[in-house]
Amino acid sequence: MKSMLMLIGFCLLLVVCWPLALFILVLLPLVWLLLLPFRLLGVMIEALFATIRALLFLPARLLGYRGH
Repeated sequence: MKSMLMLIGFCLLLVVCWPLALFILVLLPLVWLLLLPFRLLGVMIEALFATIRALLFLPARLLGYRGH
């Protein structure tokens, strides 16, 4: 649904102001490449927190606590 709305918005922008639409079309892959390291860093931090959480809850799980 989100991609469909973005496509409709891009088509409207293409009709209203085609130079801006073409500029965005060229700039979007460059922005994606610039943001890729931050996404990887976010995945690494999320994995680190999951590991810390698993280590903190390990004694309770060994004693038989099931949680949900």
